[in-house]
Amino acid sequence: MKPIALITGASAGIGADLARVFAAHGHELVLVARRVDRLNALADEIAKSGKPRPVVLASDLEKRDAVAALAAELSSRGLEPQFVVNNAGFGLSGAAAALSRDEQLGMIDLNVRALTELSLAFVDSLARHRGGILNLASIAAFLPGPGMAVYYASKAYVLSFTEALHRELSDRGIRVTALCPGPVPTEFQTRSGLELPSAASIIELPPARVAAIGYDALMRGERVVIAGTGNKLAVAVMRFVPNALLLRLVDTRTGGAR
Repeated sequence: MKPIALITGASAGIGADLARVFAAHGHELVLVARRVDRLNALADEIAKSGKPRPVVLASDLEKRDAVAALAAELSSRGLEPQFVVNNAGFGLSGAAAALSRDEQLGMIDLNVRALTELSLAFVDSLARHRGGILNLASIAAFLPGPGMAVYYASKAYVLSFTEALHRELSDRGIRVTALCPGPVPTEFQTRSGLELPSAASIIELPPARVAAIGYDALMRGERVVIAGTGNKLAVAVMRFVPNALLLRLVDTRTGGAR
């Protein structure tokens, strides 16, 4: 079985740049997302750089049988993950009671359930190849988020789960890292309907920089990495601010930041 790096949500943004970073470091890739045209364009780009062309697999990870189907497809091709990168996810902006319940449950299916299943599905192959798991959390994981309640809660789960898994899998030689970016100029804002305040540009990082930070942290075996000095300071300050005040500051319905 050939070892590969499996990257979800690779059709754009941080996921696409993570694919570029892994490829640049010599990993063979399997790229997963719904938009197969975007994946093929990225695979062609990577192949033109002289690296092996990634395998492209179209999959809607919100579906309950998606991970099982993905595992079966990899096995049929003689591939097994050395690294799993759980980047797929989305957010929705607005009051939880006003947003579509089905869409919010779909967010949980993707951000939480699929990430959990993918993190656990390939543990044996990750151990065989001394590889690891990189889970995309967010600085949103460190506080409640009125106006994006389900999204913030999903990222809090990702952070907690990843930290625990880091401990549990360390004895098997598996690295597990939570990557926590702040604002990143990607399609996330369009999909979520979120409008960031101008002040957010102070801590904004380009997706390529976030991807590089995440890759380096995973290879070093770090448990959690907060991308960017400004975001690290923001998270440090949060620890000293009462939640009642944070709730008012963060509330996206009244102009709070992501």
